[in-house]
Amino acid sequence: MSGDTSAYWAACRRGELVIQRCASCDRRVHLPAAECPWCGGEPVFEPVSGEGVVHTFTVVHRSFVPEYRGREPYVAAWVDLPEGARAFGHVVGCPPEEVRIGLPVRVTFVDDLPHWRPA
Repeated sequence: MSGDTSAYWAACRRGELVIQRCASCDRRVHLPAAECPWCGGEPVFEPVSGEGVVHTFTVVHRSFVPEYRGREPYVAAWVDLPEGARAFGHVVGCPPEEVRIGLPVRVTFVDDLPHWRPA
């Protein structure tokens, strides 16, 4: 297993969300990993719908990441995908106070990174 994530980043550049599915145990893996965290099998990338619902989130008012300073407040969220994985990203396209658990969202890409906007 190489741990090569280039297929993930190439899909993001195309505006497509892919996640990994373990060829051994069939579980979904996200963020990209060199091996399945459950069984050690080899995950393969597969496209997903890009739809989901907010599982949990936090509103960041003070960022310690230099690239995000000055962008506050922003919302970082884990999103449940119907394909059986949970994906991470920022919720964009609405004020932070409108984000809630259970909010239907759709993937969008900002600077080739997956983000989520209300569906």
